[in-house]
Amino acid sequence: MANNVCDLKSCFLCKSCLKDWLPAVAANRKNIAIKKNRQLFNEGDPVTGIYFIYSGTVKVHKKWGREKELILRFAKAGDVAGQLGLGDDAIYPVSATAIEPCVVCFIDTYFFESTLSINANFTRQLMSVLANDLQESEKRMRNLAHMPVRGRVAQALLNLQNQFGITEDGYINIDVSRQDLASFTGAAYESLFRVMNDLTDEKLVSVSGKSILINDENALLRLTEEIDL
Repeated sequence: MANNVCDLKSCFLCKSCLKDWLPAVAANRKNIAIKKNRQLFNEGDPVTGIYFIYSGTVKVHKKWGREKELILRFAKAGDVAGQLGLGDDAIYPVSATAIEPCVVCFIDTYFFESTLSINANFTRQLMSVLANDLQESEKRMRNLAHMPVRGRVAQALLNLQNQFGITEDGYINIDVSRQDLASFTGAAYESLFRVMNDLTDEKLVSVSGKSILINDENALLRLTEEIDL
């Protein structure tokens, strides 16, 4: 099988819908290879469909102020992107950009709506994803308002390790640029750089290029409990 063709087993859609529906998925999907730093869709674009990540990693981000961006989450193989555009406005409220070469499975809005009406389990699973997205967004906004930068950086590192796991050497299994890590924590690049240096000096984390190893999870957890007064 070609590397850029979905196996109809791995993505969120294929794992959740009826087996009898898979031939329809195969007939209506579009497998798209996305180069690093290329966008799947842009904030404000009309919604044309939904993207299911087959391989690679995508950042989902939103404009924040005039020149800043806030990364809401990272999507990996098996995840879905574009579901936040399902509202009545029919525009994508966020952007999605590949942080490494990706293959995505795209289905257009018409087929997506047909899939929802026929596949009750898929619909339930998608509602759960949307509910989790809402809860996570509320938590992120609360943290931005009340948690110091050190705590937000610690939380981001713990979340990334929980989502992506670790390599054989113990490093978080995703290479994130310092700029993207700053955007993920809602911090200025200079603040992120300073905090990462402090965490390294305190031996709470180790850094090798873009790779990060957590040395003391409990200490990072304690940082996430600190509140700005």
